[in-house]
Amino acid sequence: MAKRWTAPAPGPIDQWSFDEVEVAAPGSGEVTIRVHAAGVNPADAKHVASARPGADFPVPIGYELSGEVTAVGPDALGGSGELTVGDEVVAFRVQGAYATDITVPARDVFAKPAPLSHPEAANLLLAGTTAAEMIQVTRVTEGETVLLHAASGAVGVSLLQQARELGVRVIGTVGPDAEDSAERVRRYGGIPVAYGDGLRERVEEAAEGAPIAAAWDAVGTDEAIDVSLALVAERDRIVTIVHPERAKADGFLWIAGARPESARFRDIARARVLELAASGALEVPVARTYPLAEAIEAVRFVMDGHPGGKVALLP
Repeated sequence: MAKRWTAPAPGPIDQWSFDEVEVAAPGSGEVTIRVHAAGVNPADAKHVASARPGADFPVPIGYELSGEVTAVGPDALGGSGELTVGDEVVAFRVQGAYATDITVPARDVFAKPAPLSHPEAANLLLAGTTAAEMIQVTRVTEGETVLLHAASGAVGVSLLQQARELGVRVIGTVGPDAEDSAERVRRYGGIPVAYGDGLRERVEEAAEGAPIAAAWDAVGTDEAIDVSLALVAERDRIVTIVHPERAKADGFLWIAGARPESARFRDIARARVLELAASGALEVPVARTYPLAEAIEAVRFVMDGHPGGKVALLP
């Protein structure tokens, strides 16, 4: 028997259940994975907090994992090629990653990038493909200067690294007294600036006369959006992942993994993100790990503050 976290009904994380379940043998086009680490993301809780179209409860929790293939069904071809028992893999856009074992479509399973540990690899693809889509929809190209809000968070850190690979200069916002966050931004090639009163002027000073070609918002505050609107000439080069209401009201972009166009892009983007990680060009800072049995505490830690890196569950 395997163990798995499930949301029995829409509501808070405190009502999740940790149950023994039978893991189905892999059918055609499926593989079974022994989970070595599951990535913890705010979306894990947000997507089961209320009833959503297409969500049939109970809902197994978790979208991304890293582990080892233990069984391969007929005609099971992975996202990066043939899969065999014993392969170290990652899986993303699956349902039920908060588990000890799971059977999933092979198309969503890829070879684990060798430079990454299992906790790192388990946290690569949700943030990484989100960042890739933010870059794509804002049409950012080499030599441009971009403003990034929440630069030291998970999506921000991936954006910094992917932008560096493109030759894009990034000015990233951090807390006024958050030297650790500022150092993280510098480590990955960005220019940190403190948010708060005077943000626009600090961004302009950091830009040294260069225009702000685009803005990536991963925080959703009115300050972040107002400064982006003031500095970026073309509104279709501003994107948020957290404030759809402002995007609709002010005529800029909003993306989300549940939207069909975003889902299609992120499925395609997985290969490129994995390639960057395999080459050593894309790191995943991990702040903390928790035993799988402590998933609620791990999610609460991620949702309640600034974890300073990703969080993984270890079965």
